[in-house]
Amino acid sequence: MSEVSPAIIRAAHRRIAPFIHRTPVLTSARIDAIVGAQLFFKCENFQKVGAFKARGAFNAVLSLSDAEAAAGVTTHSSGNHAAAVALAACSRGIAAHIVMPSNSSQAKKDAVAAYGGLISFCEPTLEAREAVSAEVIARTGAYFLHPYDNDAVIAGQATAAVELIEDVKGLDAIICPVGGGGLLAGTALATRWLEPDARVIAAEPAGADDAWRSFNARAFLPQTGARTIADGLLTSLGQRNFAIMLEAVDAVITTSEAAIIEAMRVIWQSLKIVVEPSAAVSLAALMEQTSPIAAQRIGVILTGGNVDLDRLPWMV
Repeated sequence: MSEVSPAIIRAAHRRIAPFIHRTPVLTSARIDAIVGAQLFFKCENFQKVGAFKARGAFNAVLSLSDAEAAAGVTTHSSGNHAAAVALAACSRGIAAHIVMPSNSSQAKKDAVAAYGGLISFCEPTLEAREAVSAEVIARTGAYFLHPYDNDAVIAGQATAAVELIEDVKGLDAIICPVGGGGLLAGTALATRWLEPDARVIAAEPAGADDAWRSFNARAFLPQTGARTIADGLLTSLGQRNFAIMLEAVDAVITTSEAAIIEAMRVIWQSLKIVVEPSAAVSLAALMEQTSPIAAQRIGVILTGGNVDLDRLPWMV
């Protein structure tokens, strides 16, 4: 299925353990009543840099040889992966050249700068990201780390599901958001290994539904014209992530913008924690129930909590 084996995921977990948090799992009787199932929220909003992306970034950066890392690293990202790579590079004492879309949130731009990332801005298209990344690599010689279509990144992201499954026994399903698919691929691989009877479900905004379309067509269909408040999920699905999705994911479900905002409010009000819109997509899909999920114990990965507090979606 994938070159990311259980041994590689275990090695990734050992490698990054000194640099990340083992995040808690929270529950809420109120949310359970709304959804009609027991939900177990893996709170990656409490992770370093405020998102699960720290797992993949640290594994990728720490896996590089000294020769590969000598000129630093570069990546493109709208925010969370960018901040994670900047922090991981800083921890290793190498430069991080970050290509960010010009419309990235100010909070995420500030975070990348605070971690020492050297930012180059680009137009908000995949083509522009890749073009500017190529310019940076030509100028600096930095090693390119793809934000999600990368085995070391996938193995690092898989460790969130490893911890969730270790902490909560007998899950019937695990659901996580899908953008580029690094977290989904890692979650699927870890779940198939540790909890093979559990279903793996991807949740996606209806306004950025390339994974849903690709999954149902059984063919790679790139993202076009994405429009969603969940800015972390605007990117197109990665090729290797798509292949893993076809092999190891049971369902992809979509959800509306209104449901994403409502789910974000519910999490803030019931769990008393800060999450960003992308992190609320899984709960939104469960609340809308456009596709019934036959599961009583569901693990939900809350992906991050980096949000502009001056532009909360229910205030705009």
